[in-house]
Amino acid sequence: MPTKLTTRGRLPALVTACLLGVALPQSAIVAKEKVKPTPAATSQLQVDYSVDIPTIDAVGANLSNDVLSEVLSGNVADHAEELAGLDATSISVPEITLTVTSETEEGSQETALTFTDLLLEDVADGKAARVSLGSVGMVTDKASFDFGTMSAANLNIAGILGLYGLVESDQTELEIIYTDLQAEGGTLEAEEVSCTIGGMTGAQFKARPLKTSFGEMMAISLAMEEDPETVDPALMGQFLKMYADILTAFETSEISFDGMSCDGTTEEGQAMNLSVAGMTMGGMSPGVYPSISMDGFDVVVDGDGSMSLENFTVKPMDLTSTIATLEAAPEMVDEAWLEANARALIPAMEGFGFSGLDIDIPDPDAPDSRIQAKVGSFDLSLADYLNGIPTNLDMSAANVEAQIPENSGDDSLEQLRALGITDINAGFRVAAAWDEATSSIDLEEVSISGVDLASVVLAGKITNAGADLFALDPDTAMAAGMALAVKSLDLTVTDAGLSDIVLAVAAADQDADPETLRPVFAGLAQGTVISMMAGAADAAKLGEAINSFVSGNAKTLIIGIEAKTDPGLGMMDFMAAEEDPTSLIGKVNISAEAK
Repeated sequence: MPTKLTTRGRLPALVTACLLGVALPQSAIVAKEKVKPTPAATSQLQVDYSVDIPTIDAVGANLSNDVLSEVLSGNVADHAEELAGLDATSISVPEITLTVTSETEEGSQETALTFTDLLLEDVADGKAARVSLGSVGMVTDKASFDFGTMSAANLNIAGILGLYGLVESDQTELEIIYTDLQAEGGTLEAEEVSCTIGGMTGAQFKARPLKTSFGEMMAISLAMEEDPETVDPALMGQFLKMYADILTAFETSEISFDGMSCDGTTEEGQAMNLSVAGMTMGGMSPGVYPSISMDGFDVVVDGDGSMSLENFTVKPMDLTSTIATLEAAPEMVDEAWLEANARALIPAMEGFGFSGLDIDIPDPDAPDSRIQAKVGSFDLSLADYLNGIPTNLDMSAANVEAQIPENSGDDSLEQLRALGITDINAGFRVAAAWDEATSSIDLEEVSISGVDLASVVLAGKITNAGADLFALDPDTAMAAGMALAVKSLDLTVTDAGLSDIVLAVAAADQDADPETLRPVFAGLAQGTVISMMAGAADAAKLGEAINSFVSGNAKTLIIGIEAKTDPGLGMMDFMAAEEDPTSLIGKVNISAEAK
């Protein structure tokens, strides 16, 4: 039976009216919980809304059209129990118009949302086999949005009501809320920007009832907003418990977004385009925040510059430790507790990475110059967290291409330009892992390389690295850090063309042949090393290896250093070496090889 209903009402700040199945009407939830906005909030923002539903066509429904109209208008709380047991062959609503008028000190603004062709099919005991929405349109004073068809299967209306605490539920495990989410996307039009927004898909969403009702959440949030600088310890304790519960209440499948493209103008009137080819969010599970991957990010400003990324990925975060700390928080949480547990609240982030970065923008410090750089790939991998610190780290980059600016003021860059090197293609890697069983850190690799120049790779083992190194107490961690010792170091240097460049410059200065200078430099290097080692047993072999490398007979030089006694070279040894570097020679064994 068709019906028509128009309602009006007042919403508190931070609350908007939404459709059931698209989002639960939060105004009704707040009304049931009798949550009132703070005086400060209401003085800043007043919101009126009206809902117009010309007709509802319900076939085989166990609720009247009047009740359905009230529900779709926002009054879910008063009919939650009835709605949780809804039966219907179909419920069709051709159009719903929501008008929101907000009053602030700056004036009034009106927003109109239009939902068309809402359809619920085969509804039994609060579960709809299919729900769809033909379109969603929104018009504000400054912009308009138009989105196409949205649909989902197996919509669990009773589950949504239980999730927000509107009906009693004995559910403790995750249950399906909906499956097969599909949204077509749409457009956004504003005065200075026009966007095309792609579609979105998701296979499944699960949830369980929250331990704190939505109304109570709103009350806590509003109370914390009153004076965020001095939050009541009891209120903070409630918030942390609530947050821990939320982090374990949901599970999703992978969600895919087809991307977007926006055309607009900058403040200077230049045409600009921003686009994203697509995004993917991995599946969320209790205690694990998913990975987020973005493909094909591009920003182009006409006549100015551009930046693009082939891919940017934020890896998953394990929230297990964070949740355990939140759940163990006392009822009264003060600033001292937060400071003492700050590290324990840090989630175990697996890292992030990107590829295909290309930048070409004006240099803000030099108007006539440009910053031009490319990064083939970058990756940061973090694992095995202890007290908020990753004990396993691997960071690397490859194909870092950049032009070396003139008159940069940086000594190392000026030296490269003096050698005739105006652009570089470099890479680096830092990889280390803590071994709890041996109280050591395996320094797998610290390296830097330049295409057609050289590469330097350092590896080794650091001992006396006990668990106190990662202690929550800063004094304990500092003391453990001062006790670290270097047991061994291995240095590998590979010449890929840098020596040729250096010799060519030196030869030009002396009006000589570069190849005639090689043996001269090799002999000087060999003699210097032997002299510095003061007759040590390893001096001759090391000198020979360096001679072979500098002379060009070998392209790779490998030098190994190992402490003669355990645990290795400590801080006092290195402090003494600052005054007398030769003091370390008698404390280590040195090996060398050139090949």
